[in-house]
Amino acid sequence: MSDRLANDLRDKRTAKGWTQADLAERVGVSRKTINTVENGVFVPSTVLALKLAATLGEPVEALFRLET
Repeated sequence: MSDRLANDLRDKRTAKGWTQADLAERVGVSRKTINTVENGVFVPSTVLALKLAATLGEPVEALFRLET
């Protein structure tokens, strides 16, 4: 099985006019964490995914999806 977690985090973040640093500060993580999640290098924990969704005012499903 080669499922991959894809995301629309960058699109949702930039739609709000926020930088990676802005989102990182609001969520309580480093800018590098936001960068690695956006680029698919790091799969966020459930807690982080929920925090990102809440901070961006989006359901988790609008940010993350499985690609097969």
